[in-house]
Parts: sequence; structure tokens; C-alpha cells
Amino acid sequence: MMFYHTSVMLEEVISQLAVKRDGIYFDGTLGGGGHSLEIMKRGGRLVATDLDGDAIQYADALFRTEGMDGKYTLVRDNFKNFVNISDKLGIEKYDGAILDLGVSSHQFDDGERGFSYRFDAELDMRMDRRQDLTAKEVVNNYPPSELLRILYEYGEESFAKNIVANIIKERANAPIETTGRLAKIISDSVPYRKGGHPAKKTFQAIRIEVNDELNGLGNAVRDILRRLAVGGRLCVITFHSLEDKAVKSVMREMAADCICDKSLPCVCGHKAEIKIIKTNVKATKEETEINSRSKSASLRVAEKL
Repeated sequence: MMFYHTSVMLEEVISQLAVKRDGIYFDGTLGGGGHSLEIMKRGGRLVATDLDGDAIQYADALFRTEGMDGKYTLVRDNFKNFVNISDKLGIEKYDGAILDLGVSSHQFDDGERGFSYRFDAELDMRMDRRQDLTAKEVVNNYPPSELLRILYEYGEESFAKNIVANIIKERANAPIETTGRLAKIISDSVPYRKGGHPAKKTFQAIRIEVNDELNGLGNAVRDILRRLAVGGRLCVITFHSLEDKAVKSVMREMAADCICDKSLPCVCGHKAEIKIIKTNVKATKEETEINSRSKSASLRVAEKL
């Protein structure tokens, strides 16, 4: 399957970045390259990262076809390694950056990747297929206590106990190797679910665990903001409350002139490093009608002082 990804809130992001000709921009979640391509079309130069080798290969071919040779550097790495990546490239400051978090359309829609309960495929869920840990390993080898923790923390799943109990029972008979079998176990464990598939929260939780999506997210946002030139902006698109909470927390802290207990006199000496430009921006009705995945998206924008 050809790699593709529908970029969410493309116009809003590009508008907020206010791309400068020959400015340097960082896209930490390359995906199908939609945001990155628009940055370069407006004269910006690009550094982009992605863990998925398919994304790197596809974007490279797309950018060459669009005549962008010499305007971009693609790195197959985690955006959480932003500081090391930038140091190796000798880049001190960026004029803007974007993080479009979560799973790409391609990863969801390619059944062989094992991200979705819509297809019966081998349990995988790795964004980076070079790594060893897969969803199959999590489901079949994690102890019950860890599975419970993951479903509660990463999936906010109220039926976690039922689901884990049935996973333990079923894997004792035979390994749970496919998305279809796991989805059936979850569906049989959930007495009801208003809105969405019964397996949605559990699949999200396992995916987050496999790809270690939340650990270090806040630190990465802080690192990127501190490496922006004055007036440079970071746009972050999140798709669930756990991502959004981590991003919001860092932005609020960095935008505050004091982080002391408000009931006490200020002794921290903290000064605002950024100002918050946009919070919780949602996709337009027109976009959600075209791309249903944009319904859960939330955009936050911060500017370096």
C-alpha cells in the first residue's frame, strides 16, 4: 500500500506558522509530508523526523517530485530526540515547528500494520518496525497488573478488569496473535459502549504502550520551544486527552511569570519564555465531514518570547 496521510488542520497550522522565506522549520511527525510540503512551498527550509520508514521513503519521493531538492533533511528518528538531532545538524534556532501527534492515516488503514480493529491482522502496532516490542508481546506476556495499568492510564477504560481477566483466560488456552481475536475478546468483555467500537480504548492503550508515546512528550515540547527563535511558533495537534494534558501543562508553565504556590509570595524568579497564541482549536465542520479523524483533533500554538 502506498503511504498516505491526510494532514489535519493544514490551513490553520500553516497560517499560524507564518512561514518565512529561508526560515528553518522542524516537523517532528512527518507522516505523509502534507504540513512539511506546504512549509517548503512557502519558501521555508525543513528538518523532519518520523519513526516509520515508509513515511520517510514516501515523503522523500513526494518532495523530489515537487521540486524541493536541497530544501529538506529527513531523519528516521523520534522527535523526542530533538536536541541531539538538531545538534548533529548544527542548527541552533528554528523559525517554527509542528507536532501532529498520534497515528497516521496510513498506519490505521494498512491492515498489515496491526493498528486497527477494523482488520483481522497480526497484532503489531509498531510505528518503528525496527523495534522488538509489539502489541502481541504486550497482550500475551505482560502480567495482569501491567495490563490493568495500561488500560486504565492510557485508555481510560472503565471495563479494564473484565477485559484483562478475559485476555488472561484466553491467552492461557492459546496465544492471542491477531487484531480480530483481541477485538472479539474485548467486545465480549464490555457489556455496552455508547459511541465507537468497544475495542477503541484498549487498542489505543496498547498502541501507546508499544510506541511509548507519552513518556518524554512534555520534555520534547519544552526542548522545541526553547530552541525557537524569538517570534517562532510551535503548533501541536493532539488527538486524545492524555496527549493534550501533557502539552497544555508544559505550555502553561512556560508562559507563566511565576510558578510558585499562589498563596505564597513569589520566590521562584521564573519568567515567561513563551506566550500562548491558540488553545484547543478544533477542525472546521467542512474538514470533519471530509476527514472524520479530525473530529478529535485539538490544536495549541505557542510563540517564543
